[in-house]
Amino acid sequence: MLLSTLLSLALAVSPLAVTARGSLGFALGARNNDQGGSCKSSTDYEADFEALKQTGATRVRTYAVVDDFYKENQCQVAAAILPAAKAKGFQVILGLSADTEEKYQSEKNALSSVLTSELASSVYALTVGSESLYRKVPACDLLPRIVDARTKFSSLVKRIGTVDSWNKFQDGTADPIITGNCNGQPPAQGINFLLVNAFGYWQHQNIDNATATYLDDLQQAIGHIQDLAGLTTIEIMNGETGWPGDGGENYGEARAGTANEKRFFKEGVCAALAWGVDVFYFEAFDEAWKPKSKGDDGTFSDETHWGAFYASRTPKFSLTCS
Repeated sequence: MLLSTLLSLALAVSPLAVTARGSLGFALGARNNDQGGSCKSSTDYEADFEALKQTGATRVRTYAVVDDFYKENQCQVAAAILPAAKAKGFQVILGLSADTEEKYQSEKNALSSVLTSELASSVYALTVGSESLYRKVPACDLLPRIVDARTKFSSLVKRIGTVDSWNKFQDGTADPIITGNCNGQPPAQGINFLLVNAFGYWQHQNIDNATATYLDDLQQAIGHIQDLAGLTTIEIMNGETGWPGDGGENYGEARAGTANEKRFFKEGVCAALAWGVDVFYFEAFDEAWKPKSKGDDGTFSDETHWGAFYASRTPKFSLTCS
């Protein structure tokens, strides 16, 4: 099953996938691992980048221009991370929160005040919305925000799109965004970048089947995107995958633990990279400050132990594929 899945994935990504290895990046949080989750400064981000360099990574992705998880202590993510990225030779896939029009406009205005031509060289891409479709934001509400960001920032950033769960690309929910066509209107231009999130863990998979499930989910999503848009129109990456380490919570047959996290990295992440898929591991560092998150089913889940590195910026295991 694994070999057939790998072959399918290779064909879905591109004809050159077997000759061009993918690159490893990391999802990077905006807050420090202190009790109150204080905002990272440029100095803190520079320390993050120094730790991540040992993996060979040169890209990270973020989730908002302004992190307002704590309303009384909002973090100016773009203003802090971009100078640090420039100083350390990293590029950022910079997220704009966009579940509502009001939130998108606020994020756009905040980015406009920060993004100079000098700092834009450290921005690989912009993603408008993060799993917005998964949270039931209509595609035809999100698409105009992506197009507006393209109009506003395309002179500085060449890749602009969105990120969502693999199944929202596979099942047709994202088709208006992939094609740029909503409600029979003429297709919008400029949707040229998509991140696909996929987790064997969130599919309740035992570690023995987690890699096959992860790769098959990616293949289904990427294949559907390319069926609609062609092989070269949209740049596609795996926006998130990962596994919780020691101290994390089980999810159905998926068992948390650093041994399983290492195995998923070595088998799943390394397989995707080998076939030319760029992968962002969720996440770079354990985040002890995070409260439990509430899922769609009303249950609460711990997300404090998903890092490839401990909160101290020490790797949990060798983050290589050799």
